[in-house]
Amino acid sequence: MDAAPTYIDDFAQFITASPSSYHAVAEVARQLEGAGFVQLFETDEWPVGEADARFYVIRDGAIVAWITPAAAGPTTPFRILGAHTDSPGFKLKPKPTTSSNGWLQAGVEVYGGPLLNSWLDRELELAGRIVTRDGAEHLVRTGPFLRIPQLAIHLDRDVNNGLKLDRERHTSPVFGVGDVTQSDLVDHLASLAGGGGSLRGADVAGYDILTADTAPPRRFGLDGQLFAAGRMDNLTSVFAGLRALLAVAAASSPPSSGNSAADTGISVLAAFDHEELGSESRSGASGPLLDDILTRISGTLGATTEQRLRAYAGSWCLSADAGHAVHPNYPEKHDPVNRPIAGGGPLLKINANQRYATDARGAALFAAACEQAGVAYQEFVSNNDVPCGSTIGPLTATRLGIRTVDVGVPLLSMHSARELAHIADPPALAAAITAFFAPAG
Repeated sequence: MDAAPTYIDDFAQFITASPSSYHAVAEVARQLEGAGFVQLFETDEWPVGEADARFYVIRDGAIVAWITPAAAGPTTPFRILGAHTDSPGFKLKPKPTTSSNGWLQAGVEVYGGPLLNSWLDRELELAGRIVTRDGAEHLVRTGPFLRIPQLAIHLDRDVNNGLKLDRERHTSPVFGVGDVTQSDLVDHLASLAGGGGSLRGADVAGYDILTADTAPPRRFGLDGQLFAAGRMDNLTSVFAGLRALLAVAAASSPPSSGNSAADTGISVLAAFDHEELGSESRSGASGPLLDDILTRISGTLGATTEQRLRAYAGSWCLSADAGHAVHPNYPEKHDPVNRPIAGGGPLLKINANQRYATDARGAALFAAACEQAGVAYQEFVSNNDVPCGSTIGPLTATRLGIRTVDVGVPLLSMHSARELAHIADPPALAAAITAFFAPAG
């Protein structure tokens, strides 16, 4: 607990810097470069045989970073932390500027599976990337700019008996008043990206812009034990994986020459996009991204196809995503025996139908990592009447044949605009991932 407040302060800054998957990737890259990592581009030839190599690759809203230790060879296995950068919310439609009864509104599509009511009456921002007609990509964010106003109780006397939102008619945020012909959202976004307002909406060829809650992350409750923020599903795991990879990098500086903990495998952080949509994209876990990167890393080590598959056979992936703590107001929704609590440590997620990829060997691996890290962990399994969602874990195991175990931090209000955790759990996950990357013995 002593180190938890400092970790949470750093995590809060990371969340604030990451209102979209594209911003999250940029912030991860910034911190990696501060630790000596170098960006590689998929269109370039990659360096061969470089000792203590520290590289990263960005593909749209995803990033893969790795450390190849000095002792690595063609059959060296991978230790992969898989997470995702996106969160549920709303995405800006084409021709997004609309109006109704004097109000200026933004046309949005529902992105993923948000708790719709949690987005009402909050100051939201637009954030993401725009691509101009010259092919340049620009990150943009508006700061507090929009709000989805709820209908007053005087106009819906039965609202407290059950709120039902029409996803098309009731979720359009307002951002001003006036004539739609005199205000244009794309023009506003372009002016923010251009530096001094040099860009206009006509310069924009395309955009990927989403909403984010602008309320700052905050500790609260008894002794400041609780932590509330947007996008903890799944920036919690992205940040934990980043901190673990940076810890491995620090442990191997200067470059190692013997069989130290940093030489036990190639440590990889794989933060995918589009998990909330099913991961089926070029930057999602169902796409070729991870296999492409691992194949090229093996190639730089001189591996044949057989040697690369041998490396895969000895590899592990921790699929880290958010999980559910027992909700005190709805305890019947949880398994009657396995009841993880906030502050009880990270979750080992188990499902008989392989919605999570954990098996007995994976459970043993995670138990060993937590023991080495000195942190407790908890088992999570769903109530049979409340089927669980899934993660990138089964996708990675299916695509690559790499042994995978699903883990995560227990939350309340998952997929809300603002989720809740105990301050002890995120740093405990980071400690377990660090031990996973560099196991003792």
